[in-house]
Amino acid sequence: MIRAAFLALALLALAGCSTPPATPAPSPPDPATQMAALETRIAVLVEEQRQKLDPKARALAIDPELSRIARARAADMAAKNYLAHEGPDGATSASLLMQQDARWQGLLGENLAAQHYTRQGGVAVDDFARRFLDEWLKSPPHRDNMVYANYDHAGVGAAVNKDTVYVTVLFSTDMGLPPHAPEGPASAVSKWDSPAAASAASADSSSLPPLRLRGPEGVR
Repeated sequence: MIRAAFLALALLALAGCSTPPATPAPSPPDPATQMAALETRIAVLVEEQRQKLDPKARALAIDPELSRIARARAADMAAKNYLAHEGPDGATSASLLMQQDARWQGLLGENLAAQHYTRQGGVAVDDFARRFLDEWLKSPPHRDNMVYANYDHAGVGAAVNKDTVYVTVLFSTDMGLPPHAPEGPASAVSKWDSPAAASAASADSSSLPPLRLRGPEGVR
Protein backbone atom coordinates (compact mmCIF):
# COMPACT_ATOMS: atom_id res chain seq x y z
CA MET A 1 0.00 0.00 0.00
CA ILE A 2 2.77 2.43 0.85
CA ARG A 3 4.61 1.58 -2.38
CA ALA A 4 1.53 2.17 -4.49
CA ALA A 5 0.85 5.53 -2.90
CA PHE A 6 4.43 6.65 -3.56
CA LEU A 7 4.21 5.77 -7.24
CA ALA A 8 0.96 7.64 -7.62
CA LEU A 9 2.41 10.78 -6.09
CA ALA A 10 5.47 10.56 -8.31
CA LEU A 11 3.33 10.38 -11.43
CA LEU A 12 1.29 13.37 -10.35
CA ALA A 13 4.45 15.38 -9.75
CA LEU A 14 5.83 14.55 -13.19
CA ALA A 15 2.57 15.46 -14.85
CA GLY A 16 2.47 18.84 -13.12
CA CYS A 17 6.04 19.73 -14.22
CA SER A 18 5.65 18.92 -17.93
CA THR A 19 6.66 21.76 -20.34
CA PRO A 20 3.96 22.98 -22.77
CA PRO A 21 4.88 22.73 -26.47
CA ALA A 22 6.68 25.80 -27.82
CA THR A 23 4.63 28.14 -30.02
CA PRO A 24 6.24 28.31 -33.49
CA ALA A 25 7.57 31.74 -34.51
CA PRO A 26 5.26 33.53 -36.95
CA SER A 27 6.35 33.48 -40.57
CA PRO A 28 7.49 36.83 -42.02
CA PRO A 29 4.99 38.58 -44.31
CA ASP A 30 4.99 37.73 -47.99
CA PRO A 31 7.71 40.04 -49.42
CA ALA A 32 5.41 41.02 -52.29
CA THR A 33 3.07 42.65 -49.77
CA GLN A 34 5.96 44.77 -48.44
CA MET A 35 6.87 46.53 -51.68
CA ALA A 36 4.51 49.52 -51.32
CA ALA A 37 5.83 50.22 -47.82
CA LEU A 38 9.40 49.83 -49.08
CA GLU A 39 8.79 52.35 -51.87
CA THR A 40 7.42 54.88 -49.37
CA ARG A 41 10.30 54.38 -46.95
CA ILE A 42 12.91 54.80 -49.70
CA ALA A 43 11.23 58.02 -50.86
CA VAL A 44 11.34 59.41 -47.32
CA LEU A 45 14.99 58.50 -46.78
CA VAL A 46 16.04 59.93 -50.16
CA GLU A 47 14.32 63.23 -49.39
CA GLU A 48 15.90 63.38 -45.92
CA GLN A 49 19.35 62.72 -47.35
CA ARG A 50 18.97 65.35 -50.07
CA GLN A 51 18.06 68.00 -47.50
CA LYS A 52 20.86 66.89 -45.22
CA LEU A 53 23.55 67.10 -47.91
CA ASP A 54 22.17 70.21 -49.61
CA PRO A 55 19.58 72.27 -47.71
CA LYS A 56 18.97 74.22 -50.93
CA ALA A 57 17.93 71.12 -52.86
CA ARG A 58 14.39 71.33 -54.25
CA ALA A 59 11.79 69.19 -52.51
CA LEU A 60 10.79 66.10 -54.46
CA ALA A 61 7.16 65.63 -55.39
CA ILE A 62 6.18 62.00 -55.95
CA ASP A 63 4.99 61.90 -59.55
CA PRO A 64 2.41 59.22 -60.53
CA GLU A 65 3.79 58.96 -64.06
CA LEU A 66 7.35 58.44 -62.86
CA SER A 67 6.11 56.00 -60.21
CA ARG A 68 4.38 53.86 -62.84
CA ILE A 69 7.53 53.75 -64.93
CA ALA A 70 9.75 52.97 -61.92
CA ARG A 71 7.47 50.08 -60.94
CA ALA A 72 7.43 48.76 -64.48
CA ARG A 73 11.23 48.80 -64.64
CA ALA A 74 11.58 47.12 -61.23
CA ALA A 75 9.01 44.48 -62.17
CA ASP A 76 10.79 43.74 -65.46
CA MET A 77 14.12 43.28 -63.67
CA ALA A 78 12.53 41.00 -61.07
CA ALA A 79 10.75 38.91 -63.71
CA LYS A 80 13.83 38.55 -65.93
CA ASN A 81 16.46 38.51 -63.15
CA TYR A 82 18.79 41.27 -64.35
CA LEU A 83 20.02 44.64 -63.07
CA ALA A 84 20.64 47.19 -65.83
CA HIS A 85 19.40 50.52 -67.14
CA GLU A 86 18.26 48.81 -70.35
CA GLY A 87 16.04 45.76 -70.45
CA PRO A 88 16.66 42.72 -72.67
CA ASP A 89 14.07 44.17 -75.07
CA GLY A 90 15.90 47.50 -75.23
CA ALA A 91 13.35 49.35 -73.06
CA THR A 92 14.60 52.06 -70.70
CA SER A 93 12.88 54.40 -68.29
CA ALA A 94 13.36 57.16 -70.86
CA SER A 95 11.75 55.17 -73.66
CA LEU A 96 8.80 54.30 -71.42
CA LEU A 97 8.43 57.96 -70.50
CA MET A 98 8.47 58.93 -74.16
CA GLN A 99 5.74 56.39 -74.89
CA GLN A 100 3.56 58.07 -72.27
CA ASP A 101 4.46 61.65 -73.15
CA ALA A 102 6.36 62.16 -76.41
CA ARG A 103 6.58 65.92 -75.78
CA TRP A 104 8.19 65.71 -72.35
CA GLN A 105 11.37 67.77 -71.96
CA GLY A 106 13.95 67.86 -69.22
CA LEU A 107 16.44 65.71 -67.33
CA LEU A 108 15.56 62.19 -66.21
CA GLY A 109 17.78 60.44 -63.66
CA GLU A 110 17.70 56.81 -62.56
CA ASN A 111 19.26 54.88 -59.68
CA LEU A 112 18.91 51.09 -59.50
CA ALA A 113 19.71 48.53 -56.82
CA ALA A 114 19.02 44.91 -55.95
CA GLN A 115 19.16 43.17 -52.58
CA HIS A 116 18.84 39.47 -51.77
CA TYR A 117 16.57 38.10 -49.06
CA THR A 118 15.81 34.71 -47.53
CA ARG A 119 12.39 33.14 -47.10
CA GLN A 120 13.06 32.77 -43.38
CA GLY A 121 14.16 36.37 -42.90
CA GLY A 122 11.71 38.04 -45.25
CA VAL A 123 12.00 41.74 -46.08
CA ALA A 124 12.40 44.14 -43.15
CA VAL A 125 11.25 47.37 -44.77
CA ASP A 126 13.35 49.90 -42.86
CA ASP A 127 16.51 47.75 -42.92
CA PHE A 128 16.24 47.14 -46.66
CA ALA A 129 15.48 50.79 -47.43
CA ARG A 130 18.49 51.97 -45.44
CA ARG A 131 20.81 49.47 -47.12
CA PHE A 132 19.65 50.64 -50.54
CA LEU A 133 20.32 54.24 -49.53
CA ASP A 134 23.74 53.37 -48.07
CA GLU A 135 24.79 51.67 -51.33
CA TRP A 136 23.83 54.72 -53.38
CA LEU A 137 25.66 57.03 -51.00
CA LYS A 138 28.83 54.91 -51.25
CA SER A 139 28.79 55.15 -55.07
CA PRO A 140 29.76 58.69 -56.19
CA PRO A 141 27.72 58.61 -59.45
CA HIS A 142 24.61 57.38 -57.64
CA ARG A 143 25.12 59.82 -54.78
CA ASP A 144 25.54 62.76 -57.14
CA ASN A 145 22.44 61.75 -59.05
CA MET A 146 20.35 61.36 -55.90
CA VAL A 147 21.29 64.71 -54.40
CA TYR A 148 21.23 66.79 -57.60
CA ALA A 149 19.55 69.93 -56.29
CA ASN A 150 17.44 70.77 -59.37
CA TYR A 151 15.40 67.57 -59.36
CA ASP A 152 11.88 68.30 -58.17
CA HIS A 153 9.92 65.16 -59.12
CA ALA A 154 10.54 61.52 -58.30
CA GLY A 155 9.05 58.06 -58.57
CA VAL A 156 10.00 54.89 -56.71
CA GLY A 157 9.28 51.33 -57.80
CA ALA A 158 10.06 48.06 -56.01
CA ALA A 159 9.44 44.49 -57.10
CA VAL A 160 10.43 41.07 -55.81
CA ASN A 161 11.06 37.61 -57.16
CA LYS A 162 11.81 34.43 -55.21
CA ASP A 163 15.05 35.70 -53.66
CA THR A 164 15.77 39.32 -54.67
CA VAL A 165 14.22 42.77 -54.25
CA TYR A 166 14.75 45.18 -57.16
CA VAL A 167 14.34 48.95 -56.81
CA THR A 168 14.19 51.76 -59.35
CA VAL A 169 14.24 55.42 -58.30
CA LEU A 170 13.57 58.05 -60.96
CA PHE A 171 14.28 61.77 -60.63
CA SER A 172 13.33 64.54 -63.03
CA THR A 173 13.38 68.25 -63.67
CA ASP A 174 12.15 70.22 -66.68
CA MET A 175 15.38 72.27 -66.47
CA GLY A 176 13.32 75.41 -67.04
CA LEU A 177 12.62 74.43 -70.65
CA PRO A 178 9.39 75.70 -72.23
CA PRO A 179 6.72 73.18 -73.31
CA HIS A 180 7.69 71.22 -76.38
CA ALA A 181 6.08 72.79 -79.46
CA PRO A 182 3.55 70.39 -81.02
CA GLU A 183 4.72 71.31 -84.49
CA GLY A 184 8.38 70.74 -83.67
CA PRO A 185 10.37 67.51 -84.03
CA ALA A 186 9.81 64.73 -81.49
CA SER A 187 12.05 64.72 -78.45
CA ALA A 188 15.14 62.53 -78.61
CA VAL A 189 17.05 60.76 -75.83
CA SER A 190 20.72 61.35 -75.04
CA LYS A 191 22.72 59.69 -72.27
CA TRP A 192 25.03 61.55 -69.90
CA ASP A 193 27.34 60.43 -67.13
CA SER A 194 26.02 62.93 -64.59
CA PRO A 195 23.28 65.53 -64.13
CA ALA A 196 25.93 68.25 -64.03
CA ALA A 197 27.30 67.18 -67.42
CA ALA A 198 23.82 67.18 -68.95
CA SER A 199 23.04 70.62 -67.56
CA ALA A 200 26.35 72.06 -68.77
CA ALA A 201 25.86 70.66 -72.26
CA SER A 202 22.33 72.01 -72.42
CA ALA A 203 23.57 75.46 -71.44
CA ASP A 204 26.31 75.36 -74.07
CA SER A 205 24.23 74.24 -77.03
CA SER A 206 20.60 74.73 -77.96
CA SER A 207 20.88 72.04 -80.64
CA LEU A 208 21.22 69.16 -78.18
CA PRO A 209 18.27 66.78 -77.77
CA PRO A 210 16.13 67.97 -74.85
CA LEU A 211 15.61 64.70 -72.97
CA ARG A 212 18.63 63.22 -71.24
CA LEU A 213 18.99 60.01 -69.29
CA ARG A 214 21.32 59.50 -66.35
CA GLY A 215 23.15 56.21 -66.84
CA PRO A 216 25.54 54.81 -64.21
CA GLU A 217 25.67 51.10 -63.68
CA GLY A 218 23.38 49.71 -61.00
CA VAL A 219 24.66 48.38 -57.70
CA ARG A 220 24.02 45.16 -55.78
